[in-house]
Amino acid sequence: GAVGSQWVPDGAHAYKHLIPYGYSHQRHVVKYSLPNRDTAHRSLPRAHRIAALLKRWLLGVHQGRISKQQLDFYLEEFAFRFNRRLSPQRGMLFYRLLQQSVLVQPVPYRTIIRRG
Repeated sequence: GAVGSQWVPDGAHAYKHLIPYGYSHQRHVVKYSLPNRDTAHRSLPRAHRIAALLKRWLLGVHQGRISKQQLDFYLEEFAFRFNRRLSPQRGMLFYRLLQQSVLVQPVPYRTIIRRG
């Protein structure tokens, strides 16, 4: 999200590191109890799904070894894949990827590894 955006994630302490970058952090801790049965997938269904898919993707594809300097690149790739996951024309995914590679200015490797 854009700087100044407000995050409403779960109670994980990892999100507090976003505060110095201009993000507001409003924790939404969901405690499961039998009387109210308020679970994360009920109170924040879309956010819960995206966070769960992102965590699973980072652990599966990158084996949990991600770099803070390249985090924005990982998130851009995840967003690209997520936004096209239900595309009725799955064959167009490769075409769109090629189209993006032609239209977007290349980022030199040295720039990528120096980010941070």
